[in-house]
Amino acid sequence: MNIQIKRVYAAALASDGKRILVDRLWPRGIKKADAKIDLWPKDITPSTELRKWYAHKPEHWEKFQQCYRAELHSQAELLQQIRQMAEQEKISLITAAKSENYNHVIVLKQVLEER
Repeated sequence: MNIQIKRVYAAALASDGKRILVDRLWPRGIKKADAKIDLWPKDITPSTELRKWYAHKPEHWEKFQQCYRAELHSQAELLQQIRQMAEQEKISLITAAKSENYNHVIVLKQVLEER
């Protein structure tokens, strides 16, 4: 399985493979044509309520991970589709999140890689 995390503001490259936007909201200042997104599955992003509560505060990180994993539990079919894509080719989980250490994409990548 070949999954990478990439910021939407970095140049889209052919080596990215399938580009999957994993943010609920479209990133500010980015034109859809420039982003070169292949898939935008909003259902696997944190709920609006969870996203607002978390607010990228490191002190909420542990609880956020638990809550987000619980939300992802209800998206088993969609997660399996993305896993299958990752087994066939490289995928890039695209996000606008600034923090490299405390963002939902880290949790999503872990869940996708778990068996």
